[in-house]
Amino acid sequence: MKIVVGLGNPGAQYEKTRHNIGWMVLDRLADRAGWSGKGRTRDASAIVQGRYRGLDLLLVKPLTFMNESGLAVRKVLAREHAPLVEMLVVADDFALPFGKLRFREGGSAGGHNGLRSIVEEMGSEKFSRLRVGIGDPGPDAIDHVLSQFSRGERARLTDLLDAAADAVEAWAREGTNKAANHFNAFELRPDDDQRAAPPGEVDGPPGPDGIRRTRTGWRKPKAAEGGE
Repeated sequence: MKIVVGLGNPGAQYEKTRHNIGWMVLDRLADRAGWSGKGRTRDASAIVQGRYRGLDLLLVKPLTFMNESGLAVRKVLAREHAPLVEMLVVADDFALPFGKLRFREGGSAGGHNGLRSIVEEMGSEKFSRLRVGIGDPGPDAIDHVLSQFSRGERARLTDLLDAAADAVEAWAREGTNKAANHFNAFELRPDDDQRAAPPGEVDGPPGPDGIRRTRTGWRKPKAAEGGE
C-alpha cells in the first residue's frame, strides 16, 4: 500500500486557495480512479483507498488544519502499520514558480507549517514529498497562500494537476529518484498572455471558440479550475 498525503485546510473558504493544491492533486487522482465521493472520515482525515492501474493507494487529506497535519499523519501510519518510506506528502511551495514540480526524499520543512508538523510528530524528516510551485508570495506570504489562483493560473491549473497526478503515479511505481528525474524538469505551458503566437495559430492561445491549435492537432481545453 502506497500512502499519498495531500496537505490543505478544511472548509469552503479554503477550497480553491493555493495552500490547498495538495488536496486538489489528490482529488484529481480520485477522479481518475473513479473514487470521487467514495471516501470516508477516519483518523482525523478524509481518506479513500483502492486499486488503480495495478497500484494499491491510500489517499489521505488531513482535516486537522495545516498546522497540525502531523497528528492525522501519525494516526494513519499507525493504523496501517506503514513505514515512512511508503508515504508521499504533496504540498504547495511558494519558493517555486507557479507550475514547477519538485520531488525530494527528505529534508527540512522549508518553512511549510504542514511539513513541519509532520516532521515534529514523526520525529523524522525521512519521507518523500512532492512540492508544487504556487509562485512568489511577495511581501505577504500568508495572504498569498490563502488566496485563489489568478485567472491566468486557473487557465493552466488543469494541466498542472494532471502533471502532478502523473508524478504521484510515477512515485508509486518507480520510487522518488526515478520520478524526480522525470518530473523535476517539468515545464508548464506559458500563460496565454505571454504567448508570441496569435490566437488560432500553433502554440497560441485559444481563439474565440475556445479551441487551441497545437503541433499535434486542435484542442479544446477543459473548463478552468475554480471558474471566474
